[in-house]
Amino acid sequence: MINFEEELKNFKPSLEVEEAEQAIYSHELADMTDILQEMVQELKQNG
Repeated sequence: MINFEEELKNFKPSLEVEEAEQAIYSHELADMTDILQEMVQELKQNG
């Protein structure tokens, strides 16, 4: 039978996951609200 406690002690996340985490958290990502605000400002300036 699998000893889950022992398996968890041996667990090491893959480097790919760690690299992805760093890439995601190190960049300032725009969400839909930011994009919509930019579009509204552009429309106000041009319209």
